[in-house]
Amino acid sequence: MKAELRANTSSISLQNPSLFNTGQSSIPGALRGCLGSLDGACIEKLLLHCASALESNDVTLAQQVMWVLNNVASPVGDPNQRLTSSFLRALISRASKVCPTTLSNFNGSSTNHRRLMSVTELAGYVDLIPWHRFGFCASNSAILKAIQGYSKVHILDFSITHCMQWPTLIDALAKRPEGSPSLRITVPYSRPPVPPLLNVSTEEVGLRLGNFAKFRDVPFEFKVIDDSSSAGDIVMSKLESSSSFHFESLLSHLSTPSILNLREDEALVINCQNWLRYLYDDEGRGINAQDASLRDAFLHLIKGLNPCIMIVVDEDSDLSASSLTSRIATCFNYLWIPFDALETFLPKESRQRLDYEADVGHKIENIISFEGFQRIERSESGSKLSQRMKNAGFFSLPFCEETVKEVRSLLDEHASGWGMKREEEMLALTWKGHNSVFATAWVPNGLED
Repeated sequence: MKAELRANTSSISLQNPSLFNTGQSSIPGALRGCLGSLDGACIEKLLLHCASALESNDVTLAQQVMWVLNNVASPVGDPNQRLTSSFLRALISRASKVCPTTLSNFNGSSTNHRRLMSVTELAGYVDLIPWHRFGFCASNSAILKAIQGYSKVHILDFSITHCMQWPTLIDALAKRPEGSPSLRITVPYSRPPVPPLLNVSTEEVGLRLGNFAKFRDVPFEFKVIDDSSSAGDIVMSKLESSSSFHFESLLSHLSTPSILNLREDEALVINCQNWLRYLYDDEGRGINAQDASLRDAFLHLIKGLNPCIMIVVDEDSDLSASSLTSRIATCFNYLWIPFDALETFLPKESRQRLDYEADVGHKIENIISFEGFQRIERSESGSKLSQRMKNAGFFSLPFCEETVKEVRSLLDEHASGWGMKREEEMLALTWKGHNSVFATAWVPNGLED
């Protein structure tokens, strides 16, 4: 089903059948067929059985299934085993909330460690696979086209990658035949508590960008919207709370022009890179009662700012389902991609690979182990996002041939399995033909001409 990841893994030996006071004889017949050699399809079947058991509070059956999974999971094995290891940790985390005293014998029951990177480490993280660079490249090319003829540009940047996108754009602006425009970048202080995490403040990032822009002779300003209840660096104690986004406060600030300091002679650019999915999307969570969700409220406010372009880049997977089994099926058939891609060029015990996979594991744990406001990974597919944008009053801008060429050139720097599709209203990054990340460009209706 999914290229090499659907190939059989090595045979497993079911060690220590008394580990969880269960044995092969007590495992339901539907699961006994999965004992022996586990391939990706069988692992998925086991995960879904476990999810169903957890949803029905059948802890005994969940333990039995996790016992089987525990014997194939390995954080340093093949891609199937590494992916299973991440799912097992997430399932144990969820099960421990239901019955915390019965799961002490399982390996990997602790949550994933969230590490802080240096700027240099972050650059290596972004360059490892084109998961982020694809969006940077497509976005920057579209932005450059949209701001042609402007001498002043203001970017409102909503991203999880700490402005890593902008050195390349600054360099391109410095080479503009008509001369570089002045550039302002405004970022929110609040950030989803997800990897990658940086060990310097947003203000320090702005200073470094300013130094680079000065070196390239690009007039530059950087501003942080302090939408939090308290100023200061992001610290680990704050990251433990999924309610630390302060998005409602940010949306309030976006509706206050004086805070954004918008100027009529500037080209306004809205950049959303792997960010929109962290806006809660349940009804009744908007600023006003009539707003269906924070996500729709955000788009409504952005439309009112009349940007010359809005870029939305995100993961092309629908993980918004309330059903645990649905989320596990979607997640398993999507997040095999980074595990499989890293296998092609990094050794099994590579520290860089283990760290990257741990960050993917953090995402898997949030998708599986948490519900309500604590479950913040709620991505939607590119097609659903496109419909949302149209409903909000935006018109799609097609990516030009120059952008397509630049993205293809970028992908040539990575493994041969990476590719690109041109689909209706979006570009899609693919791994072995399967969509992973989409990039879209939009303008408010009436500005498309």
